Amino acid sequence: MAVKSVLAAVAMVAALSGCARVGKDYTTRMEERQQAYAAAAGTPVNSFHYFSLWSWEPLSDRQLAVYTRANEAWLIDLDGRCSNLEFTNHIGLTSSVSEVSVKFDRVLTGPRDAPCFIKQIRPVDLKKLNSPQEGKPREVEEAPRPAK
Repeated sequence: MAVKSVLAAVAMVAALSGCARVGKDYTTRMEERQQAYAAAAGTPVNSFHYFSLWSWEPLSDRQLAVYTRANEAWLIDLDGRCSNLEFTNHIGLTSSVSEVSVKFDRVLTGPRDAPCFIKQIRPVDLKKLNSPQEGKPREVEEAPRPAK
């Protein structure tokens, strides 16, 4: 019985260390995306035209990027934490006369979640966001295929 307990404890430690590694990788990726968007974002604006939501990307529980077209994106900073933003499958934006405005409009994450007020809007230069970093080669992981 003691051997089973030791094996169970070892398995638990291995599983938890794997979870910690995944968490760190997720956090690192999110920080890198936040930095990339911040570097590509322009000066703050009061509003943007909004007819439909083409795509969106959560960057934290206080920030997201919304794409109103394939070639037009906005970095939105929220006034405080936005419940469920990083995990919801869909969002909504309030607007007035087809414009989303700072300090007036909100991000909606679900019927049970409080709306999140928009604190700042910045246009994103997608060419700058998507351009490869000069002088820095892409990292490629190489591994041999397992023999059959």
